[in-house]
Amino acid sequence: MASAKASLPYGSDDNGLICGYLFREGGAGQPVEASAAIEWLRSGPPQPSGVAWLHFNLSHARAEAWLRDHAELPDEFFAALREGSRASRIHRDGDTVFAVINDVTFDFSFDAAELATLWVSVRQGLVVSARRHPLRSVDRLRASVKRGEVFDSGIGLLDHLLRDQADELQLIVRKAGERVDDIEDAMLARHAGRHGTELSQLRRLAVRLNRLMSPEPGALQRVVANPPYWVQPPDAQRLREAGDDFGVALRDVASLQDRIKLLQDEASSRVAEENNRSLFLLTMVTVLALPINLSAGLLGMNVGGIPLAQHPEGFWVVVAVIGAFTAATGWLAWRRLAPRD
Repeated sequence: MASAKASLPYGSDDNGLICGYLFREGGAGQPVEASAAIEWLRSGPPQPSGVAWLHFNLSHARAEAWLRDHAELPDEFFAALREGSRASRIHRDGDTVFAVINDVTFDFSFDAAELATLWVSVRQGLVVSARRHPLRSVDRLRASVKRGEVFDSGIGLLDHLLRDQADELQLIVRKAGERVDDIEDAMLARHAGRHGTELSQLRRLAVRLNRLMSPEPGALQRVVANPPYWVQPPDAQRLREAGDDFGVALRDVASLQDRIKLLQDEASSRVAEENNRSLFLLTMVTVLALPINLSAGLLGMNVGGIPLAQHPEGFWVVVAVIGAFTAATGWLAWRRLAPRD
Protein backbone atom coordinates (compact mmCIF):
# COMPACT_ATOMS: atom_id res chain seq x y z
CA MET A 1 0.00 0.00 0.00
CA ALA A 2 1.20 3.49 -0.80
CA SER A 3 2.38 5.30 2.27
CA ALA A 4 0.17 8.01 3.72
CA LYS A 5 1.55 11.51 3.71
CA ALA A 6 2.18 13.19 7.00
CA SER A 7 -0.38 15.82 6.02
CA LEU A 8 -2.47 16.67 3.02
CA PRO A 9 -2.79 20.28 1.87
CA TYR A 10 -6.42 21.38 2.03
CA GLY A 11 -8.15 20.90 -1.31
CA SER A 12 -4.93 20.34 -3.30
CA ASP A 13 -5.55 16.79 -4.51
CA ASP A 14 -5.58 16.37 -8.29
CA ASN A 15 -8.79 14.36 -8.02
CA GLY A 16 -10.68 16.86 -5.89
CA LEU A 17 -9.96 15.22 -2.52
CA ILE A 18 -10.34 17.81 0.23
CA CYS A 19 -9.24 15.52 3.05
CA GLY A 20 -8.79 11.81 3.67
CA TYR A 21 -8.30 9.97 6.96
CA LEU A 22 -7.76 6.35 7.90
CA PHE A 23 -8.84 5.06 11.32
CA ARG A 24 -7.35 1.70 12.35
CA GLU A 25 -7.67 -0.34 15.56
CA GLY A 26 -9.22 2.42 17.63
CA GLY A 27 -6.51 4.94 16.81
CA ALA A 28 -6.79 8.54 15.76
CA GLY A 29 -7.27 9.33 12.10
CA GLN A 30 -4.16 9.44 9.93
CA PRO A 31 -4.10 11.64 6.80
CA VAL A 32 -4.23 9.47 3.69
CA GLU A 33 -4.56 9.94 -0.05
CA ALA A 34 -7.63 8.60 -1.79
CA SER A 35 -5.73 5.97 -3.76
CA ALA A 36 -4.01 4.70 -0.61
CA ALA A 37 -7.34 4.43 1.23
CA ILE A 38 -8.92 2.46 -1.60
CA GLU A 39 -5.85 0.21 -1.80
CA TRP A 40 -6.06 -0.46 1.95
CA LEU A 41 -9.74 -1.27 1.66
CA ARG A 42 -9.27 -3.70 -1.23
CA SER A 43 -6.18 -5.40 0.14
CA GLY A 44 -7.63 -6.11 3.58
CA PRO A 45 -9.81 -9.02 4.71
CA PRO A 46 -13.47 -9.19 3.69
CA GLN A 47 -14.35 -7.24 6.82
CA PRO A 48 -11.58 -4.63 7.35
CA SER A 49 -10.83 -3.48 10.87
CA GLY A 50 -11.12 0.28 10.73
CA VAL A 51 -12.67 2.86 8.48
CA ALA A 52 -11.49 5.36 5.87
CA TRP A 53 -13.14 8.75 5.31
CA LEU A 54 -12.72 10.52 1.99
CA HIS A 55 -14.20 13.98 1.50
CA PHE A 56 -14.39 15.41 -2.04
CA ASN A 57 -15.01 18.75 -3.69
CA LEU A 58 -17.47 18.16 -6.55
CA SER A 59 -16.59 21.52 -8.07
CA HIS A 60 -13.33 19.87 -9.12
CA ALA A 61 -13.61 18.62 -12.70
CA ARG A 62 -12.10 15.18 -11.97
CA ALA A 63 -13.79 14.42 -8.64
CA GLU A 64 -16.93 12.68 -9.94
CA ALA A 65 -14.98 10.68 -12.52
CA TRP A 66 -12.59 9.41 -9.84
CA LEU A 67 -15.48 8.42 -7.60
CA ARG A 68 -17.12 6.48 -10.43
CA ASP A 69 -13.90 4.65 -11.28
CA HIS A 70 -12.54 3.80 -7.84
CA ALA A 71 -14.99 4.27 -4.96
CA GLU A 72 -17.53 1.60 -5.98
CA LEU A 73 -20.44 3.83 -4.98
CA PRO A 74 -24.06 2.87 -5.73
CA ASP A 75 -25.76 4.38 -8.77
CA GLU A 76 -28.14 6.29 -6.53
CA PHE A 77 -25.23 8.37 -5.27
CA PHE A 78 -24.51 9.74 -8.74
CA ALA A 79 -28.20 10.07 -9.57
CA ALA A 80 -28.57 12.26 -6.48
CA LEU A 81 -25.65 14.41 -7.64
CA ARG A 82 -27.49 15.14 -10.88
CA GLU A 83 -30.65 16.07 -8.98
CA GLY A 84 -28.86 18.82 -7.10
CA SER A 85 -30.15 20.19 -3.78
CA ARG A 86 -33.23 18.42 -2.47
CA ALA A 87 -34.81 17.75 0.92
CA SER A 88 -32.65 15.76 3.31
CA ARG A 89 -33.01 12.00 3.18
CA ILE A 90 -31.20 9.05 4.74
CA HIS A 91 -31.95 5.46 3.83
CA ARG A 92 -30.46 2.03 3.37
CA ASP A 93 -29.36 0.98 -0.10
CA GLY A 94 -28.38 -2.67 0.21
CA ASP A 95 -25.37 -2.78 2.51
CA THR A 96 -24.84 0.97 2.21
CA VAL A 97 -26.34 3.87 4.15
CA PHE A 98 -26.90 6.74 1.74
CA ALA A 99 -27.61 10.28 2.91
CA VAL A 100 -28.41 13.62 1.29
CA ILE A 101 -27.87 16.24 3.98
CA ASN A 102 -28.56 19.96 3.74
CA ASP A 103 -26.28 22.25 5.69
CA VAL A 104 -25.37 25.93 5.92
CA THR A 105 -22.39 27.24 4.00
CA PHE A 106 -19.19 28.16 5.80
CA ASP A 107 -19.75 31.93 5.37
CA PHE A 108 -23.43 31.74 6.32
CA SER A 109 -25.09 35.15 6.93
CA PHE A 110 -28.75 34.24 7.58
CA ASP A 111 -29.68 34.17 3.92
CA ALA A 112 -32.01 31.36 2.84
CA ALA A 113 -29.93 30.94 -0.33
CA GLU A 114 -26.86 30.00 1.74
CA LEU A 115 -27.91 26.38 2.21
CA ALA A 116 -26.03 23.68 0.33
CA THR A 117 -26.06 19.91 0.04
CA LEU A 118 -23.70 17.20 1.23
CA TRP A 119 -23.88 13.69 -0.27
CA VAL A 120 -22.67 10.85 1.96
CA SER A 121 -22.25 7.15 1.32
CA VAL A 122 -21.40 4.89 4.27
CA ARG A 123 -20.48 1.25 3.94
CA GLN A 124 -18.35 -1.10 5.97
CA GLY A 125 -14.84 0.31 6.07
CA LEU A 126 -15.45 3.39 3.90
CA VAL A 127 -17.23 6.75 4.19
CA VAL A 128 -17.35 9.00 1.12
CA SER A 129 -18.72 12.52 1.38
CA ALA A 130 -18.91 15.12 -1.36
CA ARG A 131 -20.04 18.73 -1.59
CA ARG A 132 -19.91 21.68 -3.99
CA HIS A 133 -19.65 24.46 -1.39
CA PRO A 134 -17.76 24.59 1.92
CA LEU A 135 -20.09 23.52 4.73
CA ARG A 136 -19.88 24.20 8.44
CA SER A 137 -20.81 20.78 9.79
CA VAL A 138 -18.21 18.96 7.70
CA ASP A 139 -15.59 21.47 8.73
CA ARG A 140 -16.44 20.81 12.38
CA LEU A 141 -16.13 17.06 11.82
CA ARG A 142 -12.77 17.55 10.12
CA ALA A 143 -11.58 19.71 13.03
CA SER A 144 -12.57 16.97 15.47
CA VAL A 145 -10.61 14.39 13.48
CA LYS A 146 -7.56 16.65 13.43
CA ARG A 147 -7.82 17.04 17.22
CA GLY A 148 -7.45 13.27 17.54
CA GLU A 149 -11.02 12.11 18.11
CA VAL A 150 -11.34 8.37 17.52
CA PHE A 151 -13.93 6.77 15.22
CA ASP A 152 -14.29 3.03 14.99
CA SER A 153 -16.95 2.83 12.27
CA GLY A 154 -18.52 4.76 9.41
CA ILE A 155 -21.72 5.12 11.45
CA GLY A 156 -19.69 6.88 14.12
CA LEU A 157 -18.55 9.44 11.56
CA LEU A 158 -22.10 9.88 10.24
CA ASP A 159 -23.43 10.25 13.79
CA HIS A 160 -20.85 12.94 14.58
CA LEU A 161 -21.71 14.76 11.34
CA LEU A 162 -25.42 14.72 12.12
CA ARG A 163 -24.84 15.98 15.66
CA ASP A 164 -22.63 18.78 14.30
CA GLN A 165 -25.42 19.64 11.88
CA ALA A 166 -27.95 19.76 14.75
CA ASP A 167 -25.58 21.97 16.76
CA GLU A 168 -25.23 24.39 13.84
CA LEU A 169 -29.00 24.45 13.45
CA GLN A 170 -29.42 25.23 17.14
CA LEU A 171 -26.86 28.03 16.83
CA ILE A 172 -28.75 29.53 13.89
CA VAL A 173 -32.04 29.34 15.78
CA ARG A 174 -30.47 30.96 18.84
CA LYS A 175 -28.95 33.86 16.89
CA ALA A 176 -32.11 34.36 14.83
CA GLY A 177 -34.15 34.23 18.04
CA GLU A 178 -31.97 36.93 19.60
CA ARG A 179 -32.60 39.16 16.59
CA VAL A 180 -36.32 38.46 16.77
CA ASP A 181 -36.22 39.39 20.48
CA ASP A 182 -34.64 42.75 19.60
CA ILE A 183 -37.25 43.43 16.92
CA GLU A 184 -40.06 42.46 19.30
CA ASP A 185 -38.73 44.77 22.04
CA ALA A 186 -38.46 47.64 19.55
CA MET A 187 -42.01 47.08 18.36
CA LEU A 188 -43.40 46.90 21.89
CA ALA A 189 -41.57 50.13 22.74
CA ARG A 190 -42.96 51.64 19.51
CA HIS A 191 -39.52 52.75 18.39
CA ALA A 192 -39.34 54.12 14.90
CA GLY A 193 -38.18 51.74 12.22
CA ARG A 194 -39.53 49.25 9.75
CA HIS A 195 -38.58 45.63 10.37
CA GLY A 196 -40.63 43.98 7.63
CA THR A 197 -37.67 43.25 5.37
CA GLU A 198 -35.59 41.61 8.09
CA LEU A 199 -38.55 39.62 9.39
CA SER A 200 -39.25 38.38 5.85
CA GLN A 201 -35.62 37.29 5.46
CA LEU A 202 -35.66 35.42 8.77
CA ARG A 203 -38.97 33.77 7.96
CA ARG A 204 -37.74 32.61 4.54
CA LEU A 205 -34.72 31.10 6.27
CA ALA A 206 -36.85 29.30 8.87
CA VAL A 207 -39.26 27.99 6.23
CA ARG A 208 -36.45 26.67 4.04
CA LEU A 209 -34.62 25.07 6.95
CA ASN A 210 -37.80 23.35 8.07
CA ARG A 211 -38.72 22.20 4.56
CA LEU A 212 -35.29 20.84 3.67
CA MET A 213 -34.37 19.22 6.99
CA SER A 214 -37.66 18.04 8.49
CA PRO A 215 -37.52 14.58 6.78
CA GLU A 216 -34.22 13.78 8.50
CA PRO A 217 -35.38 12.46 11.93
CA GLY A 218 -37.97 10.14 10.40
CA ALA A 219 -35.49 8.87 7.85
CA LEU A 220 -32.98 8.09 10.60
CA GLN A 221 -35.58 6.10 12.50
CA ARG A 222 -36.30 4.00 9.41
CA VAL A 223 -32.59 3.25 8.96
CA VAL A 224 -32.29 2.30 12.63
CA ALA A 225 -35.29 -0.02 12.30
CA ASN A 226 -33.66 -1.88 9.38
CA PRO A 227 -29.89 -1.29 9.40
CA PRO A 228 -27.27 -3.01 7.23
CA TYR A 229 -25.80 -6.18 8.70
CA TRP A 230 -22.52 -4.56 9.69
CA VAL A 231 -24.13 -1.83 11.86
CA GLN A 232 -23.65 -2.72 15.52
CA PRO A 233 -26.36 -2.07 18.17
CA PRO A 234 -24.38 0.78 19.83
CA ASP A 235 -24.09 2.54 16.46
CA ALA A 236 -27.81 2.12 15.81
CA GLN A 237 -28.55 3.61 19.23
CA ARG A 238 -26.33 6.60 18.46
CA LEU A 239 -28.22 7.23 15.25
CA ARG A 240 -31.52 7.01 17.14
CA GLU A 241 -30.30 9.61 19.65
CA ALA A 242 -29.00 11.84 16.83
CA GLY A 243 -32.45 11.73 15.26
CA ASP A 244 -34.01 12.77 18.57
CA ASP A 245 -31.57 15.68 18.94
CA PHE A 246 -32.31 16.82 15.42
CA GLY A 247 -36.04 16.58 16.03
CA VAL A 248 -35.66 18.97 18.98
CA ALA A 249 -33.74 21.42 16.79
CA LEU A 250 -36.45 21.29 14.11
CA ARG A 251 -39.13 21.98 16.71
CA ASP A 252 -37.18 25.08 17.71
CA VAL A 253 -37.12 26.13 14.04
CA ALA A 254 -40.91 25.68 13.80
CA SER A 255 -41.39 27.70 17.00
CA LEU A 256 -39.18 30.48 15.64
CA GLN A 257 -41.17 30.44 12.41
CA ASP A 258 -44.42 30.92 14.35
CA ARG A 259 -42.94 33.82 16.35
CA ILE A 260 -41.79 35.55 13.19
CA LYS A 261 -45.23 35.14 11.64
CA LEU A 262 -46.87 36.76 14.67
CA LEU A 263 -44.42 39.67 14.52
CA GLN A 264 -45.09 40.09 10.81
CA ASP A 265 -48.81 40.28 11.56
CA GLU A 266 -48.12 42.85 14.27
CA ALA A 267 -45.89 44.86 11.93
CA SER A 268 -48.60 44.80 9.26
CA SER A 269 -51.18 46.05 11.76
CA ARG A 270 -48.79 48.85 12.81
CA VAL A 271 -48.34 49.89 9.17
CA ALA A 272 -52.10 49.83 8.65
CA GLU A 273 -52.53 51.95 11.79
CA GLU A 274 -50.00 54.50 10.55
CA ASN A 275 -51.70 54.62 7.16
CA ASN A 276 -55.06 55.21 8.85
CA ARG A 277 -53.61 58.07 10.87
CA SER A 278 -52.10 59.63 7.76
CA LEU A 279 -55.42 59.30 5.96
CA PHE A 280 -57.24 60.85 8.92
CA LEU A 281 -54.81 63.78 8.98
CA LEU A 282 -55.25 64.30 5.26
CA THR A 283 -59.03 64.22 5.69
CA MET A 284 -58.88 66.80 8.49
CA VAL A 285 -56.71 69.14 6.44
CA THR A 286 -59.12 68.85 3.53
CA VAL A 287 -62.11 69.59 5.75
CA LEU A 288 -60.44 72.60 7.36
CA ALA A 289 -59.37 74.01 4.01
CA LEU A 290 -62.85 73.68 2.52
CA PRO A 291 -64.35 76.94 3.93
CA ILE A 292 -61.27 78.92 2.95
CA ASN A 293 -61.26 77.59 -0.61
CA LEU A 294 -64.99 78.07 -0.99
CA SER A 295 -64.91 81.66 0.31
CA ALA A 296 -61.86 82.53 -1.78
CA GLY A 297 -63.56 81.18 -4.86
CA LEU A 298 -66.78 83.12 -4.27
CA LEU A 299 -65.14 86.41 -3.30
CA GLY A 300 -62.66 86.20 -6.13
CA MET A 301 -65.28 86.19 -8.89
CA ASN A 302 -65.03 89.27 -11.11
CA VAL A 303 -68.70 90.25 -10.87
CA GLY A 304 -70.65 93.01 -9.20
CA GLY A 305 -72.34 92.72 -5.85
CA ILE A 306 -69.45 91.23 -3.92
CA PRO A 307 -70.40 91.64 -0.21
CA LEU A 308 -68.32 94.13 1.80
CA ALA A 309 -66.38 95.17 -1.31
CA GLN A 310 -66.49 98.83 -0.24
CA HIS A 311 -66.51 98.28 3.53
CA PRO A 312 -63.31 99.57 5.21
CA GLU A 313 -63.15 96.55 7.52
CA GLY A 314 -64.52 94.08 4.98
CA PHE A 315 -61.34 91.95 4.83
CA TRP A 316 -61.24 91.37 8.60
CA VAL A 317 -64.94 90.65 8.72
CA VAL A 318 -64.52 87.94 6.06
CA VAL A 319 -61.49 86.52 7.89
CA ALA A 320 -63.45 86.34 11.12
CA VAL A 321 -66.39 84.65 9.45
CA ILE A 322 -64.15 82.14 7.68
CA GLY A 323 -62.21 81.48 10.92
CA ALA A 324 -65.36 80.86 12.93
CA PHE A 325 -66.84 78.64 10.27
CA THR A 326 -63.55 76.69 9.91
CA ALA A 327 -63.32 76.18 13.68
CA ALA A 328 -66.90 74.94 13.87
CA THR A 329 -66.40 72.65 10.88
CA GLY A 330 -63.15 71.28 12.30
CA TRP A 331 -64.75 70.60 15.68
CA LEU A 332 -67.66 68.74 14.10
CA ALA A 333 -65.30 66.79 11.81
CA TRP A 334 -63.08 65.82 14.73
CA ARG A 335 -66.07 64.60 16.71
CA ARG A 336 -67.20 62.45 13.79
CA LEU A 337 -63.85 61.20 12.43
CA ALA A 338 -61.66 60.91 15.50
CA PRO A 339 -60.85 57.24 16.33
CA ARG A 340 -62.69 55.87 19.36
CA ASP A 341 -60.85 53.93 22.10
